[in-house]
Order: sequence, then structure tokens, then C-alpha cells
Amino acid sequence: MNLLRSALAFALASASCFPAFAESAKQRGTTVFVANGCQHCHTIRDQGGERGPDLSGVGRTLNKTQIRTQITHGGRQMPSFGDILQASEVDDLVAYLHSCRDKKPK
Repeated sequence: MNLLRSALAFALASASCFPAFAESAKQRGTTVFVANGCQHCHTIRDQGGERGPDLSGVGRTLNKTQIRTQITHGGRQMPSFGDILQASEVDDLVAYLHSCRDKKPK
């Protein structure tokens, strides 16, 4: 129940990353993010873990190709998810993360 509550809180907090267009891929990307435990290491909009970098503004700093490469190949301390996620899940996750464009706090 606690995991469900966390996932719901995360989804609601990150909902403002979604522009009005193409919501379905970005919504599916949120589901992929939560279902694969990404929020245990990464934070988006003050929700999630602190082990990995805050991804609230990742769409401002990385392009879609760079985001896809990080997901599929891993690197730094992040494991590779290329053999775990289906291609459509990676596409959705990339769409979601690229939509997260918060500015870094000064």
C-alpha cells in the first residue's frame, strides 16, 4: 500500500511535466518510471530518492538521444536498462523525461 501511495504521489507531483499534446506517451513514461523503481534513486519535483541525480530538468539539459543512451546503456552509477525495458517502454520513458524541463533552483 505504501508503494502505491508513493507512486500516486509521484505521478501527481510530476504531472506538470506534461504539456497538453501527446500526453499518452508521457503518461505511459511515468508508469514505466514508477514500475521500474526509477523513483527510488531519482527525484522529480521533490518526489523520489536521492541516490541518483534529480531529473526535474533533464529535458532542458539532455536531448532525447542522450536520455535514451543513458537509459539503455547506463553509466556513472546507473545500471543499464536496455535489456530490461522493451523498446516502446524506452520510447515512453524518453518522452516523459524529455518533457521534464524545470529550471534548476539558484
